[in-house]
This record gives sequence, structure tokens and C-alpha cells, in this order.
Amino acid sequence: MPTERSYHHGDLRRAVLTAALDVIAAEGPAALSLRDLARRAGVSHAAPAHHFKDRAGLLTAIATEGHSLLAATLDEAEDLRDLGVRYVHFAAAHPAHFQIMFRPELLRPDDSELLVARERTRSMLRTAVEGHGDDPVINFMAAWSMAHGFATLLLSRNLDGLLDGRDPEETFEALAGVMFGPVGPASTG
Repeated sequence: MPTERSYHHGDLRRAVLTAALDVIAAEGPAALSLRDLARRAGVSHAAPAHHFKDRAGLLTAIATEGHSLLAATLDEAEDLRDLGVRYVHFAAAHPAHFQIMFRPELLRPDDSELLVARERTRSMLRTAVEGHGDDPVINFMAAWSMAHGFATLLLSRNLDGLLDGRDPEETFEALAGVMFGPVGPASTG
């Protein structure tokens, strides 16, 4: 049976993560169960627990992976505005990750890999706003709130009528220009 062979080759973890992302994208995180994911992967109901222990462990792995993917996306940003555009692009390209990454009640709050991955993305955002305005904490919250809010509204289809065929990333870039004016480099080193 191919799924058993895949499991023995170490692909079960990825298969469960992929199936979980599909379920989350289609039905939301509430529809997720390890038993259903095991069935989808063609393994025993206990097999996913070897990799994730429980549902919170699985969701924490998804959030950690999401933060790593987001950091890789943000790493290429040229300036603060581009960083926001890349944030919105990430959310649109990885909606299931995005749904989970910012839901602390679903995650293991003390998971060391999650904490490191989350801090990397936050640090990139903080660095990008340095030198913009008088209060770096307020600037960080304003920039993150704007990008995250736009991405959330986009994914929940609340902007459909307002976008009216406009490219979401270009629209966000225009909004960032209105809110923050000209921006400089995302980082100095």
C-alpha cells in the first residue's frame, strides 16, 4: 500500500501537515481532527500522534512553518511598503497557515520552535519601521495592523466589492503610501 510505504520513508509528518492545511483552507481549523487526518493519510488513527502528540501540537507545527515561510517572504522586501505587500501576498498564498499563525488559543504557547519563528517575523517588521515616526512601538503596531487587517479582510472576502477587480497587492501598496508616505530601506544590514 503506497501510504504505508510513504510512512515508512518518513513522509507521514508532511502528509499530515498537507492534509491539515487542506482541511483548514476548506473548512477552517474547527474541522480539524487527528483521526480524520490519519484516515486521509491511510494510516492508523494513532500514527499522527507520533509526530504531533495532539491537535495543539499539529497546529503549532503549522504556525511554526507559517512563520518560517513568512520570514522567507519578508526577507526579500526592499522597503516598508514592499514588506507590507509581501505580507499580504503571503496571506493570500498561504491562507491556512495565516489562519493558524495568529490564533494563540490553538497553539502551544511555550513551544520553542514557534517562539523563535514568531520572533524572527516580528523582528523583521520592527526593523522595517525603525526611523519612521517618533514611537517605534506605535509604528510597529500601525504597520502590522494595517498589513494584517488588510490580509484578514482579503481572505474573509470582505474586500471583494471594494477591490472591484483591482489587484490586492497593488491596492495595499497604494494604501500604505497614503498611510505612511515615502518609505526607506527595510533594513540597514
